[in-house]
Amino acid sequence: MQSVHHTIRLKGYDYSQNGLYFVTICTQNRENIFGEIVDGKMKLNSAGNMIAIQWNNLINRFDNIELDEYTVMPNHFHGIIHIVGAPLVGARNNYAGINKTRAGTRPAPTINPTVGEIIGAFKSITTHAYIENVMRNNWPPFDKRLWQRNYYEHIIRNEEEYLKIKEYIRSNPSMWERDRNNLKKI
Repeated sequence: MQSVHHTIRLKGYDYSQNGLYFVTICTQNRENIFGEIVDGKMKLNSAGNMIAIQWNNLINRFDNIELDEYTVMPNHFHGIIHIVGAPLVGARNNYAGINKTRAGTRPAPTINPTVGEIIGAFKSITTHAYIENVMRNNWPPFDKRLWQRNYYEHIIRNEEEYLKIKEYIRSNPSMWERDRNNLKKI
């Protein structure tokens, strides 16, 4: 019998096109490894700080994204990615109106990364950094994977949705007691 794999992505949608995307990524088994909520505020531990730093460093890896509101929670991460479009590759070689490319050549087109490629890079980079800190700084080891295999994404379609999602991200720590990702809720 063949296994059926269901995708949670919108069929036929180009996840590399310009736009705003809300993502949620959960730790494997929803382990609380990035800090704790104290008085409705997230207190990041070293691992949580590393997650925040690596998230913010994504703009150095992907030059056609901007990062918006985000929060690191004890066992998950919420963030908004803005794919702003492919930069003009040839423009970087253009100083004072003089194009430095050789005659007869033209710059290769730049292709936007997909949301999946961006999240894949983030998960890979943070997993590698976490493993290094397990070995060097005695961080607690994780069970097989740092992150769950998949992630949740939502295409933000208008200003009203954008503002609601931003507020949701900002208020997420204060709602921890009711959060479905909080496996220790009362």
